[in-house]
Amino acid sequence: MSPVPLQDQFAAKSICFGCGPANPAGLHVQSIPEGDDVVCHWTPAAHHHAFPGVLNGGIVGAILDCHCNWTGAYHLMQRDQLAAPPCTVTADYTVTLKRPTPMDCQLEIRARAVASDGPKVIVEGTLSGNGKITATFRGTFVAVNSGHPAWHRW
Repeated sequence: MSPVPLQDQFAAKSICFGCGPANPAGLHVQSIPEGDDVVCHWTPAAHHHAFPGVLNGGIVGAILDCHCNWTGAYHLMQRDQLAAPPCTVTADYTVTLKRPTPMDCQLEIRARAVASDGPKVIVEGTLSGNGKITATFRGTFVAVNSGHPAWHRW
């Protein structure tokens, strides 16, 4: 397990709003493999509020989508014994908001690949704050080839 986030290892120049290290206005999601899971610890800023004390639902979706995309890319890299993760994009996802996500703590996003076939991988994840799951996620991610706008975006 490397303590260096996947984004820093493989996408230091990425401008993605959710996970791009090179986006100064981004959310800077940092995904670190931990056993079968990929984990992110993320702390909201005051401008991420929906209303006092609660994280905006769109931000919830963005951090889950980016983290789970990296989880899928990492899974494909490991499965196919690649030197770097393939460029993957989101095909679909569902977020279920279970309870308000608090703003007063570091949040944990935990995800894992639950199925894969060829270039597609399905990832499930959770978002937790103050020891409680606040949102769940299930998404499909697909590795893309040359000609796609995301090809080698990292």
